[in-house]
Amino acid sequence: MDVFELSSKRFTTKHYDPSRKISPDDMGKLKEILRLTPSSVNSQPWHFIIGSSDKAKKLIRPAIMDFNWPRTDDCSHFVVLCIKEDLDESHLNAVTAQENADGRFPNEQIKEEGDSKRKWYVSMKRERGQLRSWATHQVYIAMASLLYGAASLGIQSTAIEGYNPSKLDAILSLREKGLRSVAIVTLGYGALDDSNASRKKSRLPAETLFTELD
Repeated sequence: MDVFELSSKRFTTKHYDPSRKISPDDMGKLKEILRLTPSSVNSQPWHFIIGSSDKAKKLIRPAIMDFNWPRTDDCSHFVVLCIKEDLDESHLNAVTAQENADGRFPNEQIKEEGDSKRKWYVSMKRERGQLRSWATHQVYIAMASLLYGAASLGIQSTAIEGYNPSKLDAILSLREKGLRSVAIVTLGYGALDDSNASRKKSRLPAETLFTELD
């Protein structure tokens, strides 16, 4: 299925079949999709917390708004998408070291230039008070990758913002780890009576969305 077909057919799942579980192989693929998600200056300002057990679902339930309980209670897996509160020297050095280990740089000068430019850009965002907002934008790129990656594997998903971020952060001790939650994605297989599966996709018409410059 190509990206156009995925975009046409993917829908937000409202009710999951709790008896169906995502295989370890497919979860491995979804984790790799998240790992490979592009980010501005390859900053990778994120961390992902994955749960699948009844214990994990009950743990986060107090932070979930009640209308979303069917999604988090019955899904196969959930992913909490987090930003790093600060991209410190240690994180940025780790990114450069990994790039170097992966053979990204043809020579030392290019490595040093890339490292210096990334650190300058992050410092500029920090000085302007934009670092968390900018990091959040990157996490939404990761979320889109996860949603479409799941669809490509025949896995349904739901993007969830209907939760209490402060409460979830406290439950998962995120602030102590230098993290903040941004959103949750539930994953699994839709129930046969899922109310959203048979509804036609609806979007505003193209002529209202695009302006083409001469």
